[in-house]
Amino acid sequence: MMRGDARSYAAARKERAADIDRWLADLFRTAVPQPYGREGRNGLGGAKSGFASGEERGAGATPMGPGAPPAGTGAAFAGTGVALVAVGSLGRGELAPGSDLDLVLVHNGQDDVGRIADRIWYPIWDSGLGLDHSVRTVDEVTKVAREDLKAVLGLIQARHVTGDPELTRAAREAVLAEWRADSRRRLAELREATDKRADTSGELAFLLEPDLKDSRGGIRDVQAMQAVAAAWVASAPGPRVREAYEFLLDVRHGLHMVTARGADRLVLQEQDAVAAALGLLDAEALMRRLAEAGRTISHAFDATWRTVDRLLSGPAPRGRRPLADGVVEHGGEVVLARGVNPKDDAVLVLRAAAAAAEAGLPMAPATVSVLAAQSPALPVPWPDEARDALVALLGAGRAAVPVWEELDQAGIIVRLIPDWERVRHRPQRNPVHRFTVDRHLIEAAAGAASFTREVSRPDLLLISALLHDVGKGWPGDHSTTGEIVARDIGARMGLQPADVETLATVVRHHLLLPETATRRDLDDPVTISRVAEAVGSREVLELLAALAIADGNATGPAAWNSWKASLVSELVRKVRSVLSGSPPAPAPSLSPRQASLARHGGGAIRVNGGAVTVVAPDRPGLLWRAAGVLAAHRMVVRSASAASASSTAVIEFSVVPEYGTPPDPATLEADLRLVLAGRLDIEQRLARRTRSLRPARVPVAPPRVSLVDDASQTATVVEVRAHDRPGLLWRIGRAFGECNLDVRAARVETLGAEAVDVFYVVDRAGRPITDGVQRAQVREHVLAALR
Repeated sequence: MMRGDARSYAAARKERAADIDRWLADLFRTAVPQPYGREGRNGLGGAKSGFASGEERGAGATPMGPGAPPAGTGAAFAGTGVALVAVGSLGRGELAPGSDLDLVLVHNGQDDVGRIADRIWYPIWDSGLGLDHSVRTVDEVTKVAREDLKAVLGLIQARHVTGDPELTRAAREAVLAEWRADSRRRLAELREATDKRADTSGELAFLLEPDLKDSRGGIRDVQAMQAVAAAWVASAPGPRVREAYEFLLDVRHGLHMVTARGADRLVLQEQDAVAAALGLLDAEALMRRLAEAGRTISHAFDATWRTVDRLLSGPAPRGRRPLADGVVEHGGEVVLARGVNPKDDAVLVLRAAAAAAEAGLPMAPATVSVLAAQSPALPVPWPDEARDALVALLGAGRAAVPVWEELDQAGIIVRLIPDWERVRHRPQRNPVHRFTVDRHLIEAAAGAASFTREVSRPDLLLISALLHDVGKGWPGDHSTTGEIVARDIGARMGLQPADVETLATVVRHHLLLPETATRRDLDDPVTISRVAEAVGSREVLELLAALAIADGNATGPAAWNSWKASLVSELVRKVRSVLSGSPPAPAPSLSPRQASLARHGGGAIRVNGGAVTVVAPDRPGLLWRAAGVLAAHRMVVRSASAASASSTAVIEFSVVPEYGTPPDPATLEADLRLVLAGRLDIEQRLARRTRSLRPARVPVAPPRVSLVDDASQTATVVEVRAHDRPGLLWRIGRAFGECNLDVRAARVETLGAEAVDVFYVVDRAGRPITDGVQRAQVREHVLAALR
């Protein structure tokens, strides 16, 4: 676990908890009659001003201040029959600047306990601190712990603050005794709750804006592991987990300081400030360390629950089942066979990992530790057996992911592939991506395993999927740098020179098919010939086609869908024909359904859920006027394609409502018909709606408009990238109209919050724009429309 030069606030949290303890002891001393006739001092001076500002709270100031008297000893309050017990962050001594106080007043049945409680709670409320409080007897504490999972998790780590220590001891012992006695039921309940929380909050390591407490791999998961340890079922979290946990607490502490409130979600606009508070370079450095901490905790969390599962399911079958040379299954885990010495076999670690993935079993933690400590370095280039074991591991598909994570957590992956260090835990900082770079790579390789029967070189498919984004650890375009890195790694793995070239070509062009399919006119011969020239062979084409699907699915739903899949498939079909030496088979300009709609003559509209089809006589402005109708009806265009056949234009939109329920299809269809007939002033309606929208509060990158040279011989290709917002497509299209340009074809796609739109435009005479001054004017006009 890397902490590097990150600033730690652990001492500040402990000091803050100690100061709060002293203040609470003073409140308690005032509220509870003293058995020895001593009057306690009030100690409330400055209580309201002690938390007057976020800065003071961030510095760890308390109502008592540095001169507060120490908390009362247990002896002073023995026999009083009342104790003040801290749970939650105060109970654990982890009080962040914005943390609430969780307190339980335990008593043995006193009639005046309500008065005592009021004299403690009211000054806390007056100070401005949040307070979660309860007043209970020992029996009531035990009953609540028996029935309320959240309560028992706090009470397991309850801490005596002041008052009668025997009451606190009795309550803790009763809670722990019941927790342990009923561990089978309670741990199953805890497992269900943690799974539900993870489903709701996601996985901390891979979230753009993680919840530091509730995400999988977050603070509550460590507390759940501590609860399992308290049941005497598994070991307490080890030093790496504790260090990761402290880092999460530090990030949360910094977030409270930055926001001056008790926030747990680390949103984008706060990340740079929190990084600065922790002494880190920037938000990317913060999120990379946060990803590592989250994955360290998640990995240990999974191991803890495997131990729990063995308790709940009963003893594992005895005996050892051979899996590979020197590798056996024992007790539901993969271990080394008796007498096997890792020091004598450099390939053993990969062979064991492959055996585990193929068997769908976890590697025993002790086995992974032994392999990490004792395995010698692989010779360079790798022997064939090592490369075969790696391919077998990746070819296991989804089962390879947890095994890869085991090796990565033990530091084995970076020893096998040193360049992996540059992508390890690297955040994508992009809502389109679900994972960090390294996790995305192994997910893509696992997904590529489904296509190994469809390519002539399944080994190169799996290795290229594992390495396709390896260039993201270096400056510059990651496809270009990735090609260089992939050459080095391929040679290190012992691939033949021709295979190294194939691997490098696939990594260099891994985005070629999806980007071309969604941003270029597939009916333009220039498009197909350029792709064929870059690919060079059918073998590379089939590798790129399979990798495009695996990469898209591993990226996220915004990066791959049926629309993009159909376009890539069409592109592959046409390029394959060219590489085979024959012209591409002509595809029908209109599908049967579109042709049927076109026979209506005056135009046809179909609204079917999120699919909107417009077939009408081709004329200038058709695309952007239809897009304006959709925007006026609160419909966000996720993707669109526009093409024409003879005098008929076909526009396919994929749309979702901005919020709430979608508009009535009949009303939407009627307005589309009106705008096609020139009887609806959509510009006025959309302009009115645009004025009512609130401006974006979060700064975004400026839009970019590029005129792509040599992409087509019959049109000018204009690529627009901008932050998506209502009416964006309408604005772009209107700008083209004002420049006297017609949109001959278009590919529109929204990836997360970013729009990537490509237009094939011609002047009114049907020619591409060649004049440099006019090209610059078009670019500036479109940019102006986007601002």
